[in-house]
Amino acid sequence: MDHITFDKLLLKTAFCCMASDGHIDKREVAIIESMCEKSPLFSDFNFHDEINLLVTKLNTDGKEFIKYYFDLLDKSSLTEEEEMNLIDFALHTINADEQVEYSEVKFFKNIRHRLKVSDDKILSVHPDIEIYLEEDLVTDSFLSKITLQYLEGTEFPKFELINTIQPGTKEE
Repeated sequence: MDHITFDKLLLKTAFCCMASDGHIDKREVAIIESMCEKSPLFSDFNFHDEINLLVTKLNTDGKEFIKYYFDLLDKSSLTEEEEMNLIDFALHTINADEQVEYSEVKFFKNIRHRLKVSDDKILSVHPDIEIYLEEDLVTDSFLSKITLQYLEGTEFPKFELINTIQPGTKEE
């Protein structure tokens, strides 16, 4: 298993959440770019290059890309603060287009199941996401089963490379 830096894991998390509904919305791209710009973790970081690399990998490897992301998350040793930061990135991305699809909630539940932070801690920061935390991932075998179902039943669309929105401009 490769080693991944936390900033790359955050970006992969946001990217996978964005793509989990089969559509990349410009508002999702804009929120991810904004979160990266505001975070000190992303110094010396070319958002456009990094996000387009992820688009290319998803287009090329589809289900294997998502499986690899889950494997990375499983193998990562994160602090509670890092887990909360990862949850923030995921939730902001999921909510950016103002439409939360079930596939996004299911994807978030897959992420959440791999983290150690308590539901109480998450709800103290995000009290409105209780439905995201409802227990329907009972066992590791069940998690594996729905992860496989998510990957098996999904034909990933081919995504266009992302053009970043320049500050001060409005894109239709």
